[in-house]
Amino acid sequence: MKKFRLFTPGPCAVPEEVLVEMARPFRHHRTDWFKGLMKEAAAQLQQVLLTRNDVIIITGSGTAAAEAAIIGCNPAGSKLLTIEGGKFGERWGEIAEQFGLNVVRQPVDWGTAPTPELVADWLKKDPAITAVMLVHSETSTATACDLAAIGKVINSAGKLLLADCITSAGALPLKPDQWGVDVVVTGAQKSLMLPPGLGFLAVSERAWKVIESNKSQHAYYLNLNKARKMAKENDTPFTPAHLLVRGLVKALSVLLEEGMENVWKRVATMAAATRAAGQAIGLKVFSKSPSDSVTALCPPAGITVKDIRNELEKRYGIESAGGQDQLKGKIFRLGHMGYVDEMDTVLAVAALEQVLYKLGHKFELGAGVSAAQKVIAEQVKPAELWTAPALRSQIARRDFVTGVRTRSAAQLLFERVHQYCGCGCAQACAVGSVCWSDRVGPLPSPGKRR
Repeated sequence: MKKFRLFTPGPCAVPEEVLVEMARPFRHHRTDWFKGLMKEAAAQLQQVLLTRNDVIIITGSGTAAAEAAIIGCNPAGSKLLTIEGGKFGERWGEIAEQFGLNVVRQPVDWGTAPTPELVADWLKKDPAITAVMLVHSETSTATACDLAAIGKVINSAGKLLLADCITSAGALPLKPDQWGVDVVVTGAQKSLMLPPGLGFLAVSERAWKVIESNKSQHAYYLNLNKARKMAKENDTPFTPAHLLVRGLVKALSVLLEEGMENVWKRVATMAAATRAAGQAIGLKVFSKSPSDSVTALCPPAGITVKDIRNELEKRYGIESAGGQDQLKGKIFRLGHMGYVDEMDTVLAVAALEQVLYKLGHKFELGAGVSAAQKVIAEQVKPAELWTAPALRSQIARRDFVTGVRTRSAAQLLFERVHQYCGCGCAQACAVGSVCWSDRVGPLPSPGKRR
C-alpha cells in the first residue's frame, strides 16, 4: 500500500472535513442559502487576512484575481511598476503588457528579494509611476520580501500597492491594513486549504476610488466594479463555484480555530525544519531570503531533480515540485501550506533521505530527520501545545462522519504531543492516567465511546 502525500506549493492538501462538506447535497446558487455562505466566507476572509477592507470572491484562480486587480487599478494615464523576481512576478508584467497598460517591468535576481531601498530608488527615478505590483512570497523561487517595509516606502510616495499574496496569505504574517497594502490577491488552493477554483481580493477604499473611476478597463468577467456591486448583496455577477464557497467556510473555520498567529508559527516551524534538514544532509537552500510557505533545495552533484522527484512519488507517494523556467532542473520544492503539520514534515524529510541514499548521495543517514526534529522540539513548547485552540479542540473533536465523540480523537492529540511532555509518562498517558487525567480527564477504555 502506498499513501499519497501532497507536498507541492499548490494545490495543497485539503482537510477531510472540507472535502466531505463539499460532497454534501447542494442547492441553487441564487438563493438565500448561498448568500448566507458568501456572507460568512467574506467575514471569515477578513479575519484570516487581518483586514477591514472589502473582500471580493471570484470564481477563478489567483491569476484571475491578480488580472482583475491589474486591469482595475490602472486606468488610462497611469503607470504600473511590476517587480519581477520569479515566474509569477513576470506573469504580472506580461498581463499588463497584454492589456496595453503603461508598465515598467523591473527584474530582480531570482532568489533575491527586493529591498525597500531599491523600491524607493525606482520610484524616485520615475515619479510618473502610480501603482506598484510585487510578490510577497515568490513561489517559483521560494523567496519572501519584507512587505511591511516596502509598503511603507510605497505609501510614503503616494502610490497604490498591489501585492501577490497567493502563497503568503494564511501562511506568513500578513497585516495589509497596517502595512498599507491596497490590494491583497490570493487564491484558494494554497494555505486556505481548498481545491483550485476561487480567487480573493481585499481592496482598500483608496484602490476602490481608482477602480470605480476607471471607465476604460477592458474587463467583463473580471470586472471588479461588477463584483463589488453584487458582493454588497452577498452574491456574484456570474455563476459561482458554490461548492467551493461552501468548502471555504469550513476550511477558514479550521484556520480561525487554530488562530492565525499559531498558523504562522506552525508554517515557520515546518519551513525552518526543512531548511535545517536539507543543510544537514548537504543540500543548499536556494533562496537568499527564504519564504516559509515553500522551501527550494538544490540537488546534490550527480543527482537530478527529476530522479529525486520521481523516486519520492514512486516509493513514498510524495508529490513535490521542480523548478520553473531558468530554474528547471536546478531546484526542487517542498510546500508547507495547507493541511500539513510538523510530523508530516519529518516524514517528508525521512523520505527524502531514503531517496537520496538510494541514488548514491553520501551523508549520514538520519542527519536530516534529527535536524528537523531538533528545530521542532525547540520551537514547540509543552505549554503551547495545550493552549493552542486547534489542539484543544481535537480533545473534544467529533468524528465528522458519525458525529460521535471517539477515543481516537483524543488519542490523535496524545500521539502528536506526548513526545514533548517531558514527564516520562508515555505509557501511562496511553492508558488514561497521569498527564491525561490532569489535563483532559481519563481516556475511555479501548473500544468504548464517551
